[in-house]
Amino acid sequence: MKLHQDSSGALNTVTGYGAGFVEINLERHAGSIIVLPEAPVIPWPVASFDALTPEHFELLIAPAPEVVVFGSGERLRFPHPRLTAALAAHRIGVETMDFKAACRTYNILMAEGRKVAAALLIEA
Repeated sequence: MKLHQDSSGALNTVTGYGAGFVEINLERHAGSIIVLPEAPVIPWPVASFDALTPEHFELLIAPAPEVVVFGSGERLRFPHPRLTAALAAHRIGVETMDFKAACRTYNILMAEGRKVAAALLIEA
C-alpha cells in the first residue's frame, strides 16, 4: 500500500508498506526497524516473533516515547509481558497490532505531535 506523505513537519513518516518491507520517507527497509519521528531509523535486530527478547524492547527506553506501537508481523500476536516489563517500569505504554495497522497508527500519532515510537517486525 502506498501512503501519501503530508506536510506534518515530522522527519519520519511511513510512506508505504507491503509484504516484507516498509518505506520511511520513500526509503525502503526490508528488515525490522524502530521508527521515531525525529531520529534516524534504527535497524531492529529481530528476525521473527519467536526470537523477541526483553533486550529488543529495552532499545526503546532511551528515546523515552510516551507509547510504543509494536507491529507484530503479518498477524496480531501479543508479546509476553516479561518482554515489555522494562518499558512498563519506565511508564512507556505499548500498543500491539499487526504490522499494517501499526504503520497507520504510528503516522496518526506522529502527525498529532505525540512522542511515539514504532517497533515494526518484518519477518524474514
